[in-house]
Amino acid sequence: MEVGSNKSVSVRSNEEINIADLSTLLSAQNQAVGNIVSIRQFPGGFSNLTYLVATDTMNLVLRRPPAGAKHIKGGHDMVREYRLLEAIKKSGFGQVPNPVFLSEGDNFLDAPFYLMEKVEGVIFRASDAPNLLKTQPPETFKAISTALCDKLVDLHSIDIAKTGLISIGKPEGYITRQVEGWYRRYEKSQTDDLPVMKELYDWLTKNIPTERTPTLIHNDFKYDNVVLNPEDLSEIKAILDWEMTTVGDPLMDVGTALSYWCEAQDNDFTKTFNLSWLPGNLTRQEFADRYATKSGRDLSSILYYYVFGLFKNSVVLQQIYNRFKLGLTKDPRFGSLIFGVKVLSSKAAKSIEENRME
Repeated sequence: MEVGSNKSVSVRSNEEINIADLSTLLSAQNQAVGNIVSIRQFPGGFSNLTYLVATDTMNLVLRRPPAGAKHIKGGHDMVREYRLLEAIKKSGFGQVPNPVFLSEGDNFLDAPFYLMEKVEGVIFRASDAPNLLKTQPPETFKAISTALCDKLVDLHSIDIAKTGLISIGKPEGYITRQVEGWYRRYEKSQTDDLPVMKELYDWLTKNIPTERTPTLIHNDFKYDNVVLNPEDLSEIKAILDWEMTTVGDPLMDVGTALSYWCEAQDNDFTKTFNLSWLPGNLTRQEFADRYATKSGRDLSSILYYYVFGLFKNSVVLQQIYNRFKLGLTKDPRFGSLIFGVKVLSSKAAKSIEENRME
């Protein structure tokens, strides 16, 4: 596998998109994107389905919800994600793909989907780790991880009042709604008896911190959601996957980023989330310290936000595993995700016990 190529593969069974149907829809909507040559699939990710649509004039990316997404309230909202891309692009933040076309659901897929221009560059995924260990020195990851931290600071610096982005969410009471909302999602998708999830919910409920001044927050900020410049890997060309973006306490974003930020001593399962465990990367604490310095924000309560990030990711995995158990998706990767729920929830519980990011 070519490292960092953002390589596409043949479309998985039952997830195909018919070229003729897509061409007919685009033609009817006067979308001048050229003739579609091929449709392939990007294999990474556990949530929305992402495809490479190659035409004779350009490369596009198509995003659509997975099967069974209609049963998940508040998730996989392609229309909202497309509108967000438009608004963030207009705000002047440069690291956003150009949105091209939106279909709100009355189509051959019977689901909303959108197209955006493909940003050419490299994406480093967790599966690239063995090759990257051989080909990239620690200095590379020091530069990339530092750039990731700094770009998150930049994202949180967007003036949401001036740009109107404050209207995309309700920042007041955001933390409380998130804690309660994610626990409700867990209850609706629960398959196994895991008392630790209720224990984490109780701790998060009892220890809600005072909310910071709201900012735009990405909510899924990690290595495989950024496109890097192959000529200068410390340059972030684009940030991807804006599905869960909203406005609220920026430390909720930092906590989520850190919950993906595995280190060398962490469980092998968590290393499937990120390349942050490779030599040279900032540690979780170094990331938090740099963010605090660059942003001027107090991160003394970062443990709370980190635990919430692990809790939320546990619920996300639980929802996907539940879809697999119900037969709504056949992707074999999903069959073992209950193990991930146990790993992440235990990691959160240990962090509380040790009073530090474990």
